[in-house]
Amino acid sequence: MSDVGRMLRGWRDTRRMSQLDLSSRSGVSTRHLSFVETGRSRPTRQMLLRLAEELDVPLRARNELLLAGGFAPAYPQSELDGPPLAEVLAALRNVLAGHSPHPAVLVDRHWTMVDANDAVARFTAGCAPELLTPPVNVLRLALHPAGMAPRIGNLAEWRTHILHRLDRQAAATGDPVLREMYAELAGYPGGEVTGHPDGLVVPLRFEDLDFFSITTVLGTPRDVTLSELAIEAFLPADAATAAALRREVAGSGHGPWAR
Repeated sequence: MSDVGRMLRGWRDTRRMSQLDLSSRSGVSTRHLSFVETGRSRPTRQMLLRLAEELDVPLRARNELLLAGGFAPAYPQSELDGPPLAEVLAALRNVLAGHSPHPAVLVDRHWTMVDANDAVARFTAGCAPELLTPPVNVLRLALHPAGMAPRIGNLAEWRTHILHRLDRQAAATGDPVLREMYAELAGYPGGEVTGHPDGLVVPLRFEDLDFFSITTVLGTPRDVTLSELAIEAFLPADAATAAALRREVAGSGHGPWAR
C-alpha cells in the first residue's frame, strides 16, 4: 500500500465510510478507489482534493495527502504574525474586545492561547505563574490543580465536558498532540460525570458566576493557520450572573478587568 493510499484509507476509516459510501459521494468508482488505496493506481491531484473534501479532511492534512501523492500543497500556511493574516487577526481581536465584559480567548488547533480579552483576567487570577507563561494552553489552565480547577464549582462536570470534546477533536483530526494532551488532562484530579447531565447546556460554575461557552470558527478559510483558529467565548448562563457582570461594569465605568 502506498503512503497516499494508506492515508486515504485511514481517513475513510476515521469517518466510518465504506468504499461504496465514498464512491457514491465523490463520483470515483469503488474499483478505482480500491486501486488507489492499495497502491495499484496513482490518484490525480483533482481526485485527491475531491476525496479529501468528501472525507472532511482538515486543510493541513489535505496538504499532507497531496505531498504523499507527489503534488504541491493546495493551501497556504501563513505565520500568525505575518502580513497575510494581519487584517483577519485584527478583526478577530475586535470580536474579542467586543465580547467584554464576558471572557473570550482566541486559540489554535492545540488550544494554545493566541490572544484574549481583558475579561479573561477573572479566570487567570490566582493561577500558578508557570501555567500563564507562554505558550499558555487554555485546557491545561482550566483543569490543572494549580490553575482554575479549585475555583470551578462543577469541576467533575466541566472536566468531563472538556475531555469528551478533546477526545472527539483528536479523533476527527488524527492529531497525536491532542491525544497526548488528552492523556495528560485525564490524569488530573477532579472526577468524571457519567450519563446525561441536567439542563440545556453544560455550565462553567466559576466562583459565584455561571457561564456557558460558544465556539466560533471562520466559515470559509483557505489558509491552514486560519482554519485552525477558534474563538472560545463565555456568556452568562443565568440572570444572576448577567446582573453581577452589569453591576461590575457600572461600578468601574470601563469594564471590570481592563488593563
